[in-house]
Amino acid sequence: MDGERKLAVLGEAARHDVSCSSSGSARRGAFPGGICHSWTADGRCVSLLKVLLSNRCRYDCAYCANRASADVERTEFAPAELAELTVAFHRRNYIEGLFLSSAVVVSPDATMERIVATLRLLRTVHRFRGYIHAKVIPGADRDLVRLAALYADRVSVNIELPSEASLLRLAPQKSGPSILGPMATLATTLAEGAEARRRSPKAPPVAVGQSTQLIVGASPETDRTILTLTQALYRKFHLSRVYYSAYVPVGSSPFLPGPEKAPPLRREHRLYQADWLLRLYGFDVDELVDEGSPLLDDDLDPKARWALNHLERFPLEVNDADYSQLLRVPGLGRTTARRIVEARRTRRLDADALPRLGLALKRARHFLTCDGRFLGDGPLDAARLRRRLSDGPDGESRQLRLFP
Repeated sequence: MDGERKLAVLGEAARHDVSCSSSGSARRGAFPGGICHSWTADGRCVSLLKVLLSNRCRYDCAYCANRASADVERTEFAPAELAELTVAFHRRNYIEGLFLSSAVVVSPDATMERIVATLRLLRTVHRFRGYIHAKVIPGADRDLVRLAALYADRVSVNIELPSEASLLRLAPQKSGPSILGPMATLATTLAEGAEARRRSPKAPPVAVGQSTQLIVGASPETDRTILTLTQALYRKFHLSRVYYSAYVPVGSSPFLPGPEKAPPLRREHRLYQADWLLRLYGFDVDELVDEGSPLLDDDLDPKARWALNHLERFPLEVNDADYSQLLRVPGLGRTTARRIVEARRTRRLDADALPRLGLALKRARHFLTCDGRFLGDGPLDAARLRRRLSDGPDGESRQLRLFP
């Protein structure tokens, strides 16, 4: 099989992994493989060649398009072949880096050795300085995991399913320890590398963060179970991101949703919104979903749902509420909350000052007073506000929002 066909097959095979921030897409007139877009630690968006080293998998995970029993075209790159291809595309300005993953060929260690060999060739032989996101294979030897972190800019280990029971049922060759072990190794390696760089700018570079992916809707776990796991991963392993992927049927299994069931895209979106609140807004899982209501609201974003369940805390006075309180107002983000706090240092704010700060008050006004004046247009009634804030056909907020 020639290189162009390999790239087409292995680029397509990689598109289900969303943990490089976007799915693959073909760039017209460039090459048939997939390009994804990722964000570096300093906020730059980079175009990456998103590809598998091999799709000849010995695992038979029911939810995976590349599982051993799937009837798909199989091929693989040699490490030297993919390294040379990556460098060639980089020189032509087709890409700024590489997102490299692989099916499990022979064993986790054998596969990880091939990934590390590719990274080593890129960094030491070709002197490649582009961005690299490398996937770590669950169950791989910790020394190989550490090497991947030394060569890559970002690393990730995909959990895929949020419970040991679902792994046993849908991916019996995987286990929780085989996934969490490499995560722990990466967390230690990245922390040690960051400390070494703080002490000396000449210390060897190391990846700046790790991420993971969870499939939504392939298994029966609730949003509370998924978000509890997410929160634990952030706290224990200091992950940069958890990505969520709505399950798309790729085969038949009595344990999976049938092809007639649409991917749960809205549920995926709600999980991203809740994840944002956990990472950046100071919320706890128990504030967003509890044992009595373990699913996120289909029509209401998680912050609005929390606010309607805690109307006793509102309305907040714009001139008196602290930053953490402002972050909990639906419609106020981190930037606008920070602007309010900074503006209050020099003057007391009135309603006319808020638009000049860039505040969009369409949602926030229902929960605020400004200089003693209530900004809403009616009482703080949960049923009324739910209709106003709903993403449903009768609500003001018909467009799904990522940022609370």
